[in-house]
Amino acid sequence: MTAGEDIAMRRKKLRYRAWHRGTKEMDLILGPYADAHTEGMDAARLDRLEALMSEEDPPLLTWVMGQAEPPAHVDRAFLDEVIADHSARLAK
Repeated sequence: MTAGEDIAMRRKKLRYRAWHRGTKEMDLILGPYADAHTEGMDAARLDRLEALMSEEDPPLLTWVMGQAEPPAHVDRAFLDEVIADHSARLAK
């Protein structure tokens, strides 16, 4: 497998994982985000998405909804990007 095929497969797997989280709420937040953005992501940005998606759904949802602050290890800038994307979709 070439590097291009490898990153394409990684994008595909991340899109699938984004839509099959275990809670419908997070599917509807991360799924559309992944669909819209993964094709343009390089390996470093895919790493950031993967790290965010490694978080458990209940706390992740509270962070997205603004009900709790994420812990220090969470990439807040990337989380804010996901939240802004979700908010923009809701505003349409």
